[in-house]
Amino acid sequence: MSDLVVRRVEASDRPVMERLWLMFRHDLSEFQGQLPRPDGTYRSEWLEHVLTGHPEWAGYLISLGDSPIGFCFMRALQQPVHVLNAFFMVRPARRHGYGLQAVQEALAHHPGPCDVAFQGNNDKAVRFWQRVATAVSGDAWTQEARSIAGKPDATPDLWISFKV
Repeated sequence: MSDLVVRRVEASDRPVMERLWLMFRHDLSEFQGQLPRPDGTYRSEWLEHVLTGHPEWAGYLISLGDSPIGFCFMRALQQPVHVLNAFFMVRPARRHGYGLQAVQEALAHHPGPCDVAFQGNNDKAVRFWQRVATAVSGDAWTQEARSIAGKPDATPDLWISFKV
């Protein structure tokens, strides 16, 4: 895994980040039932926060050699509890340990209490985030289901809380 690079997103990364974002949102649509907008895109406020340097947000581009393979977004950076807000790995890079290593590297830049939310109906995500929490904080983490604001019929998100 020595070719894995996790670095802060820069404004010049916009084209690659926009492409990765579409793949991420497409993957999530399986669990959230969201269709693309008429122009083929999905909502992208979080991406814009990262690309424009919003002080509450940080984005990390994950690459393997010269190939971009994912990203990690952190938010609430000026709050007592940070939130790992979005995480994505392209399918061929999954299940090789890159995701865990990338999350650990991103979290190392933001020590302290952290929450991560994910879809409770996504079994692979549940197992991944439980593995991350254990790797980061041993057995000192919690998990709870939380309703999604404004979406009473949606499957609640699961939230894992731990300290880095």
